[in-house]
Amino acid sequence: MALTAITRELNAAISNCELTFLPRAGIDIDLALQQHRDYQEALTTLGCQVVRLPTETGLADSVFIEDTAVVLDEIAVICRPGVASRRAEVESVDLTLQKFRELRRIESPGTLDGGDVLVAGKVIFAGLSTRSNESGIGQLRNIVADYGFSVIPVETTHCLHLKSAVSRIATGMLLINPDWIDSSVFADYELVNVDREEAHAANALPVGQKLIYPSAFPRTRDKLIANGFDVTEVDISELQKAEGAVTCCSLILDA
Repeated sequence: MALTAITRELNAAISNCELTFLPRAGIDIDLALQQHRDYQEALTTLGCQVVRLPTETGLADSVFIEDTAVVLDEIAVICRPGVASRRAEVESVDLTLQKFRELRRIESPGTLDGGDVLVAGKVIFAGLSTRSNESGIGQLRNIVADYGFSVIPVETTHCLHLKSAVSRIATGMLLINPDWIDSSVFADYELVNVDREEAHAANALPVGQKLIYPSAFPRTRDKLIANGFDVTEVDISELQKAEGAVTCCSLILDA
């Protein structure tokens, strides 16, 4: 089966994005558009068939498509984003994912952002954050239990999403900022710590046997290379101003 990466085109209103942990900074729209195109090209180069959903008026954060769904091999779970302004992003992703997976949905009063969901084999870590609540995580647990997955909640208070602090880089291996998340939760995994001077460096996107990784974090990149990873760097500086990262901008699935 081939890899498919579902993306959404950048919205011109991204400067009005929701922010929780970062101060608002000016976003160069032209540069952001180019960086997003380069990101999509990196996905293509690494073997993905890239699906490009059009943007929709006023959905400032919608380029961060990861937050709308959790895609497993067996099923996809349509999320209910924690910020009300983002819930309109879900419909078009729902319609697209219907072509690839059976769907289940997180319902009110649950909230769940895909950025808070870290799938590591048959274990799913779910960030209990400003965006994802106990009801949403409980609903996720009930949905995926039928497919043999367990769900472990993780308190996430120092950053926007769980995957801001820890991300999967290979089977049994995670990239982590231990200053932002309790690393003891992940005791069963091999951990690669980010460089202490690169706090935001824990988000990497595995594509097959390779990684897409932000060019802003050269010290942590060198650690990844030293651990044997083939790293494709992308510049996402403008998206980072909107609290974005490399996992945020795609939903990757075998299809």
